[in-house]
Amino acid sequence: MDKVAVLIPCYNEEQTVSKVIGDVKEALPEARIYVYDNNSTDDTAKLAAQAGAIVRREYKQGKGNVLRRMFREIDAQCYLMIDGDDTYPLDCAREMVDKVLCRNADMVVGDRLSSTYFTENKRPFHNFGNSLMRMGINGLFGSDIKDIMTGYRALSYEFVKTFPVFSKGFEIETEMTIHAVNYNMQVDNVVVEYRDRPEGSVSKLNTYSDGLKVLRKMLQLYKNYKPLRFFGGLGLILILIALIFMLPIIGVYLDTGLVPRFPTLIVCGFMVLAGIQSFFSGMILEVMAAKDKKDFEYRLNRIHENRKTPE
Repeated sequence: MDKVAVLIPCYNEEQTVSKVIGDVKEALPEARIYVYDNNSTDDTAKLAAQAGAIVRREYKQGKGNVLRRMFREIDAQCYLMIDGDDTYPLDCAREMVDKVLCRNADMVVGDRLSSTYFTENKRPFHNFGNSLMRMGINGLFGSDIKDIMTGYRALSYEFVKTFPVFSKGFEIETEMTIHAVNYNMQVDNVVVEYRDRPEGSVSKLNTYSDGLKVLRKMLQLYKNYKPLRFFGGLGLILILIALIFMLPIIGVYLDTGLVPRFPTLIVCGFMVLAGIQSFFSGMILEVMAAKDKKDFEYRLNRIHENRKTPE
């Protein structure tokens, strides 16, 4: 088992990968550096190997697929995850790693949004999307994560080995954050500097399509992890809409004894029934979610007990 493993997922990063590896060696000389090439069409893998990294390949496209492979194949006391585009300075790497090794943090988030992100990032919709996701997740899950979408994180062995990766692409960061918050794992924030990509280096993140995937992932996980709130809220909305249309009909009936608009009344009745059914479905799923949290604690304890002694 490595003490510190630095994970660098790469796709066409020949312009910056050598510098990133060199910066890692200077900041964390004891770390083993792993570069996973994700079907690059340039010399990323060759340059990474020349710079001294352990180079492996993941042939299923997407950052989530790469991290699934990394987490499965690498054992370490602490994992430092960083992008290969040279947007994150390594001057905070030691602090992030120490929080995992010495202070029992399960996830340390490299917080770009509290430093230079909004001035360095030249893509305004990326800035808006990051702020929106931060407010949405913190509001829905009652957390205080400073940067949801950052690719700069330090992770514990227990987190990595209990985290089921379902995302295929860039929504993986959202999934990791919500997983940590939902299972009450220790999450720390470290403010890090951010610099935009050097000229000629192109972001692989599509603002609109990937943004919609991230938003969908957030709502999906909220449904899975907070089912009573999700389905209870849905049921309340259905009942309120039904009441808005039913009250005038009831008013006419009380005044005249006649029931106008029978089709509307019937539809509203079904909406009320659907709302009640949604609420009770949420209650049942909430019990299942509570059992899942209990089972997770057992899994976490087993992984902690079976943790290998580092070489």
